[in-house]
Amino acid sequence: MKGIYLFSQHQRSGIIMDQHKPYWNRMVPELTVTNFSLSLDFYQRILGFQLLIRRDNPNFAYLALGEAQLMLEARHNDGWNTASLNYPLGRGVNFQIEVDDLTPLLDNLKANSIKLYREVKDNHYYVNEVIACQREFLVQDPDGYLLRFSQFIENIITY
Repeated sequence: MKGIYLFSQHQRSGIIMDQHKPYWNRMVPELTVTNFSLSLDFYQRILGFQLLIRRDNPNFAYLALGEAQLMLEARHNDGWNTASLNYPLGRGVNFQIEVDDLTPLLDNLKANSIKLYREVKDNHYYVNEVIACQREFLVQDPDGYLLRFSQFIENIITY
């Protein structure tokens, strides 16, 4: 298969594979995109994702940001589309991506005049006897997919 693979099968580096574990997460969203070059640039240059795999015909990329992973594939007739694709794509879903620090990402979005879908906000989520606190914001990618970036703040024990 024609493509660029930026690692060998035997490398070991966090998400790269050994003989027993896959290098990919067990669930990885694959997003159909209408302008592959624009989307790839957005995810790499603006959001800071690293390119792990790149293939042509159709254009495809496997990306990672820390431990978060996703795939981009150019829209094509043999794709996984169950209905017509109209902007915004991915209606009804958002993808939460946890990062260590939101600040560099926010600075880069601002420097590139990319508007946030939802401004930075601290949210609290109840998990049994713990309140998980995280700072988060939402941004849309070029096709309208909703990305929720979050930063862990603290856990508060409530008992």
